[in-house]
Amino acid sequence: MIQLLIVDDHPMVGLGTKNILEEVTDYNITYLSNWQQVIQDIKKITFDLYLLDINMPNCSGIELSKKILLTHSDAKIILYTGFDYSCQLNTLIELGICGIISKSASYQELVINIQAVLNGYVMIPREMLIRSLPSNISQGLLVAEHQQQFSQKEMDILESLAKGASNKEIADELFMSIRAVEYNLTKIYKKLCVNSRSEAVAKILSNSRAQF
Repeated sequence: MIQLLIVDDHPMVGLGTKNILEEVTDYNITYLSNWQQVIQDIKKITFDLYLLDINMPNCSGIELSKKILLTHSDAKIILYTGFDYSCQLNTLIELGICGIISKSASYQELVINIQAVLNGYVMIPREMLIRSLPSNISQGLLVAEHQQQFSQKEMDILESLAKGASNKEIADELFMSIRAVEYNLTKIYKKLCVNSRSEAVAKILSNSRAQF
């Protein structure tokens, strides 16, 4: 049986999460509000997954994650938060965090994230990932591909493309028709010498990493 530990300094939140997860899963769930008790318990019990409140007094979820990973280097940890930590995303991933989920997410989303992390995936909210990307990603591409000439519209589309936006989202953001987006994408693919959206994104990110 999956052993899951919830750590939250607010009993109503922690116990509420525990009760609902117990109703919709067959996990064996433990709830603790004291980080010192967590450190004691993990010496005796190996949990399959840790769901940690990121904002706790005396020891934040990030600090507690570090302590857990010192004891269990392969621990699977999801941070449960009501705040945006986009600026720290790289740090959290390097630390070994397996997931971040908002406290405003539904319990269905929480269960999906937990199951995905248990299966070896890292789950990051799309909005957080987008905000963490370099804002001048297409500028980096232009430096690397200086022989090619991109219009301002094409540069704007490149930015959105690199952030994972769909054609409709690009059209809405740039006040264009979907057909116009598709037409410009065809020109972009030709200039990049690629044949698909995925190849274009890979080339954009590759050149941007080289630039930064």
